[in-house]
Amino acid sequence: MNSKTIFLVIQVVISVLLIVAVLLQNRGAGLGQSFGGSSATYHTKRGFEKRLHQATILLAVAFLTVPLLQIIF
Repeated sequence: MNSKTIFLVIQVVISVLLIVAVLLQNRGAGLGQSFGGSSATYHTKRGFEKRLHQATILLAVAFLTVPLLQIIF
């Protein structure tokens, strides 16, 4: 395999993982707010939610870095 193929495979894997990470994140004020739920509570990220948020940021940075590395190499 040449370097273009390797970078393409890495980019596809990262993009799928990024999509999964974004879809797994819980939106607390989604439907509840539309039916009169209050959004006045402050919610901090803990445990799995915090790790998922950090993983999403890491995957987004990797998603933007891989094409830049492909240009260089």
